[in-house]
Amino acid sequence: MTTLTQEPYEESAGRPVGYATHDVTNQPPPLAPYDASADTALLEGVRREGAGWAEEELRRLGLRAGSAQAQEWGDLANRHEPVLRTHDRYGNRIDEVEYHPSWHHLMRVAVGEGLAGSAWADDRPGAHVARTAGGLVWGHTEAGHGCPTSMTYAAVPALRAEPELAKVYEPLLTSREYEPGLRPPTGKRGLLAGMGMTEKQGGSDVRTNTTAATPTAESEVYTLRGHKWFTSAPMCDVFLVLAQAPGGLSCFLVPRVLPDGTRNTFRVQRLKDKLGNRSNASSEPEFDGTVAWLVGPEGQGVKTIIEMVNCTRLDCVMASATLMRKTLVEAGHHVRHRGAFGARLVDQPLMRNVLADLALESEAATTLTLRLAGAADRAVRGDAGEAAFRRIATAVGKYWVTKRGPAFTAEALECLGGNGYVEESGMPRHYREAPLLSIWEGSGNVNALDVLRALGRSPETAHALFGELALARGADARLDAAVARLESGLAEASETGARRLVELMALTLQGSLLVRHAPPAVADAFCASRLGGDWGHAFGTLPAGADLGGILERALPPRA
Repeated sequence: MTTLTQEPYEESAGRPVGYATHDVTNQPPPLAPYDASADTALLEGVRREGAGWAEEELRRLGLRAGSAQAQEWGDLANRHEPVLRTHDRYGNRIDEVEYHPSWHHLMRVAVGEGLAGSAWADDRPGAHVARTAGGLVWGHTEAGHGCPTSMTYAAVPALRAEPELAKVYEPLLTSREYEPGLRPPTGKRGLLAGMGMTEKQGGSDVRTNTTAATPTAESEVYTLRGHKWFTSAPMCDVFLVLAQAPGGLSCFLVPRVLPDGTRNTFRVQRLKDKLGNRSNASSEPEFDGTVAWLVGPEGQGVKTIIEMVNCTRLDCVMASATLMRKTLVEAGHHVRHRGAFGARLVDQPLMRNVLADLALESEAATTLTLRLAGAADRAVRGDAGEAAFRRIATAVGKYWVTKRGPAFTAEALECLGGNGYVEESGMPRHYREAPLLSIWEGSGNVNALDVLRALGRSPETAHALFGELALARGADARLDAAVARLESGLAEASETGARRLVELMALTLQGSLLVRHAPPAVADAFCASRLGGDWGHAFGTLPAGADLGGILERALPPRA
């Protein structure tokens, strides 16, 4: 018998040549390394919202996020999911979660680059904008590790309701040191925070929580007993938790390790088997005699923790905008290198329409995200008008941008065809992640109703919103007409029509921002399609007169 030997490939300048049966052609090269900060709309928004001083750091972070190493970290952290260890080898209860080293690499960079709580310790105007922009860039790696950094950021203003606790924990929550592992919090160089609100019987209806808080002989110290249904990142050092105290639903600080070094009772019953966000552990903890410190007055738990929710809602908008940008970059890279039917995909009219439509959606999401971050930054510094705008616009943005994410990522995936449906492309991971942002921190209905609540209880929020829209008055007739429809709609606002109303708020707000700040090609196409009705029901249905070339030239990173 004759044996034929065939080397699978030959090395030529570090590249495989191919098998005798076929050569690999018409496939794009790897995207990485690339610059995740090469986004004109992002950089313009950062300057406009007062954080231009951070641009050099953002560009450095963008190169790191788009590096082959960081992209591999994101892949590995999702392929090697966290593992719950309820007991050690001797039978002692430990309730610890093990992560792949790549998770820790991602976390170390995120915390070190100021994407957790450090903005609260930065007095420079625009510090919160810079932090949000950093999330838009570093989020190109993977989304799961953004959960603990987001909650840590959001915990700081809520904790300030109890100044004595804030004095102890805030310097550690605003640190740029990532120190994993369960140890006494005050003995660490930096801390991470989580939160526990959701229970089985209530979900977003947190006032139905049944976890009980019993006062102890020590002032402001309680013990908790109950079960939480969703508590993400259980290896965080401290958690803000809602529980029923004698005076009503209240907010508590729960450390994993007590000051004397003993483990607090925090029994992790299981980790959730989730659709996406799989690198991040989400858990069901049980409290049984768990020591907790009261944050804010008894009975004011929702009011206390709502500051945390406002911050994490902004991060939901940011994460959705990041997913849009990441998948747009992936799709753009593919169509630039892939040919079909005698031409590059990027040069084919229908594909250009699809990609330009996605680019409009992405720019509108990024621009709104940075405007919200600017409002948050100025509200923190005492601007009452921006605080009112933030109150309503964050809920509007949370509703709309996160709703657009799943359809967007599906269309971007389709640009890659069958290649995009294969796990190793990375696109399925993005697609699984997209629905989370609409669910987390209140579903679409919760946020739409929150907008109605803001309008009813705080009339200044409507004034702030229409004041923002008025800045573009007269610049585009389609936008003016949409604002007029919105004004009429407010007079007939109802729960049944809440989604329709909030959608129009979001589109007019995005249109206003683009008319004022984006090039005519972008603003005109957005107003024609989203506000003027010259649009279909799927991406890729922009009107014939849209300047597709102008939109794509702005949106896609420079060719390598």
